[in-house]
Amino acid sequence: MNNPDRPTAPTAPTPSTVDVTTWSLEQTSPTDLAPAKVPDDDVRIVRAGVPSPEFSRFLYTAVGGDVRWTDRLALTYAQWREIVDRPGAETWVAYVDGTPAGYVELDPQDDGVVEIMYFGLLPAFRGRRIGGHLLSEGTARAWDLAERWPGRPATRRVWVHTCSLDGPHALANYERRGFSLFDTKVAQEPVGATPGPWPGAHAR
Repeated sequence: MNNPDRPTAPTAPTPSTVDVTTWSLEQTSPTDLAPAKVPDDDVRIVRAGVPSPEFSRFLYTAVGGDVRWTDRLALTYAQWREIVDRPGAETWVAYVDGTPAGYVELDPQDDGVVEIMYFGLLPAFRGRRIGGHLLSEGTARAWDLAERWPGRPATRRVWVHTCSLDGPHALANYERRGFSLFDTKVAQEPVGATPGPWPGAHAR
């Protein structure tokens, strides 16, 4: 039974910010890529050939909902359409037995630079050696991007950034695929709830 006269221990305040480390990595030659072993699962990696804001947003929320991907959540349909319609922008999707398991989004930049803008797996498919294979294929498609987009210069650099919120194996996965670290930054970011693809998803 609770005693109303008994003093209660003070509760520690919830931090409003957290230190986040961001690592930037690059490859400067196609020969830098160290492909991962092809997983045993029935995995197919297919380019989303029809730009679709709805599908792009689904992938973004499904993959990033539990690791605080929030920067695109407030975008309008028109803003999503602008992203997926850019010449040279590509989304490559991994399917396992016909179900979307993860994706790589390639962002074409100036002077033959391609950024891996987003990469990740839906929670149910993590830990099954699919991520390394998907990253390998996505990076290879960044290197040969110009072959599918006439007039675009040949890719001379592929880069990506990841952070300490992306999971314990993210940095190591990029390094195993042949990416080299070229910048590290630490900054404070506000603490927020992980949105998930819908309320109640990813309950632990």
